[in-house]
Amino acid sequence: MCGVIGIVGKGNVNQDLYDGLTVLQHRGQDAAGIVTCDGGKLYLRKDNGLVRDVFDTEHMLNLHGNMGVGHVRYPTAGCSSSAEAQPFYVNSPYGITLAHNGNLTNADKLKQELYQEDLRHMNTDSDSEVLLNVFAHELQVMGKLKIDHEDVFKAVAATHKRCRGAYAVVAMITDYGIVAFRDPYGIRPIVYGKRVTDQGTEYMVASESVALDSQGFELIDDLKPGEAVFIDLDGGLELRQCAENPSYSTCIFEYVYLARPDSTIDDVQVYKARLRMGETLAQKIKREWADQDIDVVIPIPDTSRTSALQLANELGVLYREGFIKNRYIGRTFIMPGQTQRKKSVRQKLNAIDLEFRGKNVLLVDDSIVRGTTSQQIIQMARDAGAKKVYFASASPAIRHANVYGIDMPAKTELIAYGRTDDEVAEVIGADRVVYQDLDDLMQAVRKRNPLLVDFDTSVFDGRYVTGDVDDAYFSNVEQLRSDSAKAKRGSKNADIIDLHNTN
Repeated sequence: MCGVIGIVGKGNVNQDLYDGLTVLQHRGQDAAGIVTCDGGKLYLRKDNGLVRDVFDTEHMLNLHGNMGVGHVRYPTAGCSSSAEAQPFYVNSPYGITLAHNGNLTNADKLKQELYQEDLRHMNTDSDSEVLLNVFAHELQVMGKLKIDHEDVFKAVAATHKRCRGAYAVVAMITDYGIVAFRDPYGIRPIVYGKRVTDQGTEYMVASESVALDSQGFELIDDLKPGEAVFIDLDGGLELRQCAENPSYSTCIFEYVYLARPDSTIDDVQVYKARLRMGETLAQKIKREWADQDIDVVIPIPDTSRTSALQLANELGVLYREGFIKNRYIGRTFIMPGQTQRKKSVRQKLNAIDLEFRGKNVLLVDDSIVRGTTSQQIIQMARDAGAKKVYFASASPAIRHANVYGIDMPAKTELIAYGRTDDEVAEVIGADRVVYQDLDDLMQAVRKRNPLLVDFDTSVFDGRYVTGDVDDAYFSNVEQLRSDSAKAKRGSKNADIIDLHNTN
């Protein structure tokens, strides 16, 4: 999960890029970067940290130009090296800068092909650099000194044929324009919009519509699965379907957790989808737990608020805010290591005792992944005086790893893997656990857009829409993403830092 943005404007775009990335900060807190283009010259600033920490006044003044791309990074494999901060750049051909959200499932094979057949060198372990070089090679083999949008679309089509997995991409071709494209399954989201000024029409592409809204851009549409849009320096826009057999399989976890509630993805308002999640979850409670004795419904801030409010309304039970959030702590789910996650929960949340004391409480969260956060929050509720603590998840039980750009760990580290709902409740210390049914979740999302006939629901049902994920791939994923693997990498990074400090 990362955030990407690109703008072709009529004046300097540095501030709009910065502001847009700030709005997309929830999609990645590890690193940030911006590249702008002015008269054939590129200006880059990227580093580890939040947007506000990476860019100061001096950096902003140096980001010249009316065209640029930006990125906020969330490390899928838990690596926090600044070398993998995006956007990435390759000189040949034309000078291409790329920002990517998602994950290639055939990155290792592509890397080998790029070296042995395309004679291209990779400088990092990032699949985004692989994708950049695939796209660059497909443009280069055309052998043209000058290219147009038709050439760009042909390169995107060839990239679709070589790359597997999830990718929403924004790429800037120096002195030509910006191209954005989405994988043939549309797993990760990307939208485009326009803003009319006295100087002419400006265009933006971004991971979520909220980035457009915040800068006064009007949403035109989502890119469809396999579709590409090219915006040239003069503000001309061309749209093209570049995949042979595109189909919707949008990541349903975008609606559950990843996206901001004020965003619209594939013509579905995230806020409305979450309201419907709360409604269907309440209906399940009525259906399967007729003698429920819930006194109050309390959300785990912030993502679950919308679902929890609608659930309480449907049940006719009080809704209360029982936890106060420290807004200076990052999103716990996307912190790279288990130790850091454990430490951050009590720093992030504090219970209001009077909302818990002597009551049977139903806590509502968007999901239960490792169970670490849920366990600590339930204990906080008990410490605040709750008689009984029930726990509801707006999504189904997560029992499988994610391979399309979300850092869900090896399945053995998932709390629901190999456990029944009652066993999950026992482990996290709840009196009862209630999960959303998968069919209800899909219906809650697709109600607004019947074209969404399928979703990426792999974390719930183990069905991987790209069809190329096998046991060998999962073995590699576990080596990269398990908390023990991240701890080892963290130790090595610490050793390197210490060594540098002694020189």
